[in-house]
Amino acid sequence: MKRREFLVGAALLAGTMARSRAADVPAPSSDGLDRITAYFDNEVTNGRLPGAVVLVQQHGKPVYLKTIGVRDTRTGLAMTPDTIFAIHSMTKPITCLGAMMLIDEGKLALTDPVSKYVPLFADTKVGLEVTNPDGTLHLDLVAPVRPVNIEDLLRHTSGISYDYIGGKWVEQAYKAANIFEGQFNNREFAERIARLPLARQPGTLWRYGHSTDVLGSVIEIISGQTLYEFLKQRIFDPLGMSSTKFALATEDELARMARPLPNDNILLAAKRERLDHPEWQSGGGGLLSTITDYQRFAQMLLNGGEFDGKRYLSPAAFKAMTTDHVGPGSGVGRDYFYFPGDGFGYGYGLAVRTDPGNAKPPPPGSLGELKWDSGSGTYFGVDPKLDMVYLLMQQTQNERSRITPAFKALVYDCYPSELRRP
Repeated sequence: MKRREFLVGAALLAGTMARSRAADVPAPSSDGLDRITAYFDNEVTNGRLPGAVVLVQQHGKPVYLKTIGVRDTRTGLAMTPDTIFAIHSMTKPITCLGAMMLIDEGKLALTDPVSKYVPLFADTKVGLEVTNPDGTLHLDLVAPVRPVNIEDLLRHTSGISYDYIGGKWVEQAYKAANIFEGQFNNREFAERIARLPLARQPGTLWRYGHSTDVLGSVIEIISGQTLYEFLKQRIFDPLGMSSTKFALATEDELARMARPLPNDNILLAAKRERLDHPEWQSGGGGLLSTITDYQRFAQMLLNGGEFDGKRYLSPAAFKAMTTDHVGPGSGVGRDYFYFPGDGFGYGYGLAVRTDPGNAKPPPPGSLGELKWDSGSGTYFGVDPKLDMVYLLMQQTQNERSRITPAFKALVYDCYPSELRRP
């Protein structure tokens, strides 16, 4: 037997054994689930949150689905399971799945230079802040030690940043470039990014940024479709994600849209920016979705790349997507802006729990769990050990850093103590 066949077979056997063990895991306690309800009721009652939709699913079936508060304080319309949320960075795992499908089919390779698809990346330079003898700073532009490649886009090691992350020069360079000016599509946006200096040498630092937006452009170039057409044909329609899209078209959809509180200025500005650019299908943060749609995507991940008898990724490609690629030996550094967090590595579009972490006691969760969240407060986790998916849909930038970890702790508090920690 070839080594690759052996490894794939071993991975499948391990997955089967894990699911078998998970079948013996107790259901979450009703008292624990009631505490989740009480927590969000309190957030809404005290005016910190307009509303939320929460789902805990085990063994492929919802064991808790609760709608709390309103989708819009202006109208008073109640939250419902089909309420539509701006999911911002929870778009990234979906776009990365699309890219992994192309890799699975041999149409794209991890080692492909991005310049193969967006030629302007052949001229991209790396920014290097240098201190002058008098203590002032200036920016040197140096050649990259190697080209930015597709794996860099998938794991955020391209050196492509967001304007609010990193040194002052990064912020200044991105804002001076006016990358959101006028109308633009994915190809044009990728070319705008290619003209900016990289924040670090490719492959040397995990840095959150527009990498997945550039990846969306690559998908379009290979497929000959818009990103939405590709995702709809390959992921949304087969999974039954009928409410997941980049722009709303009908009055019914607009009425189902959740809105942040009037004082959540960052999210309201993001909404205005999205409405100003209906032509831009941002692979890094542009999707709108519902909890029932995203639950299907999350369950597919829990199933190892399969849902309702249809396989979306081969076992080998799924393993690659959900394996840590920025850990020891990878050469990838971490800094203050390492958003996967303590105890987590990063695969291709997903944080992967690799160890308990440094906190004492360690944060709740299981080794091998997958997760991601967003700037709008949406959050999801996939726990193979408990055979569980959990999702939170809300619209809050102001409160998300407090609510999200509290929500995760409440979910794991529904289980016996020996199952709560890695």
